[in-house]
Amino acid sequence: MADAKTYDVVIVGAGIAGGIIALELGKQGKHVLILEAGPPIPDSREKYMETFFLAAAKTPESPYPPTTLAPAEEATPRPTILGLANWKNAQKSYLVQPEPDPAHGPQGLPFASTYERVGGGTTWHWLGTSLRLVPDDLAMYSCFKAPGFGPATDWPVEYAELESLYGRAEDEIGVSASVAEQAPLEQAIGLTYPPGYQYPMQAIPESMVDQAVSEGVTGMSFDGQPVFVTPTPAGRNSQPRDNRPVCAGNTNCIPICPIQAKYDATVTLNRALNTGNVDIQYRSVVTRLVPDAQGRISSVEYLSYDRQTKPTHVTAQSVSATTYVLAAHAIENPKILLNSRTPAFPNGLANRSDQVGRNLMDHVIYLSWALMPEGRPVFPYRGPLSTSGIESLRNGPFRSQRAAFRIEIGNEGWNFPIGDPYVTVNDFINGTNVSGLNPITPPGTQQGSPSLKLGGPALVQALNDRLTRQFRMACLIEQSPQQENRVTLDPVLKDGLGIARPKIAYGFDKYTLDGFMAAKQVSSAIYQQMGATEFTDFSQSQDQAGYFEYEGTPFVFFGAGHVMGTHRMGTDPTQSVVDANQRAHDHDNLWIAGSGSFPTVATPNPTLTLAALAFKTADSISKALSR
Repeated sequence: MADAKTYDVVIVGAGIAGGIIALELGKQGKHVLILEAGPPIPDSREKYMETFFLAAAKTPESPYPPTTLAPAEEATPRPTILGLANWKNAQKSYLVQPEPDPAHGPQGLPFASTYERVGGGTTWHWLGTSLRLVPDDLAMYSCFKAPGFGPATDWPVEYAELESLYGRAEDEIGVSASVAEQAPLEQAIGLTYPPGYQYPMQAIPESMVDQAVSEGVTGMSFDGQPVFVTPTPAGRNSQPRDNRPVCAGNTNCIPICPIQAKYDATVTLNRALNTGNVDIQYRSVVTRLVPDAQGRISSVEYLSYDRQTKPTHVTAQSVSATTYVLAAHAIENPKILLNSRTPAFPNGLANRSDQVGRNLMDHVIYLSWALMPEGRPVFPYRGPLSTSGIESLRNGPFRSQRAAFRIEIGNEGWNFPIGDPYVTVNDFINGTNVSGLNPITPPGTQQGSPSLKLGGPALVQALNDRLTRQFRMACLIEQSPQQENRVTLDPVLKDGLGIARPKIAYGFDKYTLDGFMAAKQVSSAIYQQMGATEFTDFSQSQDQAGYFEYEGTPFVFFGAGHVMGTHRMGTDPTQSVVDANQRAHDHDNLWIAGSGSFPTVATPNPTLTLAALAFKTADSISKALSR
């Protein structure tokens, strides 16, 4: 046995859900052990920053270990953007995604999101967006009878309770926003706040891009909904708080805030450890949970390792407690449950409903980009990656027919769409025109003059003109739950510790695809309304992961990193995995926490709701332990 100490609770995973639960229980004097798969959190983020600076590809996961594309040799491999480019090659992609069935989705598609397996979890590279759900989001079946949404997709949580939990989560994260600025969303989409509520900090200032879009869409509507810009509640400091500085406007919030003005879960984790009642063991990869004859969890088995790549000195250990929490991620949680099969539980633990691993969802992104008219610069490439969005399209009667979406307004020019500023700079130096900006010609038309090849003051002038007028938008589209979209265990392929790797089946239904079409239509309408020239073009992207065609229109979708739905909550144990407290229906001393519990994805980024539910789970565990 690894540790003779007696624990009340063992938590698997040191991300935001595990951290909040550990903190709340530690404050109450409960003895908690966290098992974290990744290496110890560094004393300084300088090491991660150096790795990021030296990385050739500045992807969301580039600062963090592991840094190879060899999942069969790594102790804690995880999906990466570079791995996505090799999604059909299981030697380079952690998620096993075999050639999909053409009957599944439009063509069968790769799962396109990444996550981290380090202390603090994916909040290391989250953007900080902290949006609340609205009441209709909790009742897609009852409110809309939307195609693909059955009774089991209504959340078993009352919105009044969730409102209170949001306040606790916003305080823990430290959200900067203004209730007054969010007020127009009450009439537009039904967003409300308790009387007198105020966010912990004032809002982050809007960027010039935000202001230009806001002015440009004045008076506009789409599909019966008003179109207007709202500042985005953000998990970053607008004033000094918790011994962390004010946001300095670094535009690399994804993948890492260099000064920790943006919240990440190491803040909560450190608070938990400081209670003196919480211990953490790093480099401890849980393989399975062990049930007793009555179906209660009796122990957790895990492997400890010495190094990330080609690990040696791997030892099998176990630990017991009164209560257990899986908070390892919406893909890693079902992986552990499915790997915990026994003769009494042949489908894995918590899986009487056969819902473990099913209904895998994400916010899928429709990306578009445009150039403001000459003489109207918006000066991107400064400030946080996004400070405002269009939230007024998130809810409405149209949801009975097609998916809703929110629109994130980007402050980083065309970095996301084409890799600028580097691509345009190279175009003008080399006389190429990959960006379409050398010279400026309408997208899809033949250029009327050869591309320029510039240097010196002429190069500076051209770049100052083009780069200062760039902006992009990203529509985060809600994805309907589909049983066929799922995580299972690959029967052959293992990671560097010999643990079965996740196998993914993934695609979109018509409800989600119609959301893509609407996202394209409104994005183009916004650019036209603003007088901007749109450059969005996926017609030559057939070889890109995420390419598909729908109704003759080429699309490329991107994953938002918002992995949800693989152990959904509900009141019916035959249709769900956990109850409203995220307690497993099948094992009364097991809680399964995280965005995998979401029955539906709605449109807001999930971290705030995930954190709110973690407080509810902590309260539930505390009551159970006090009996």
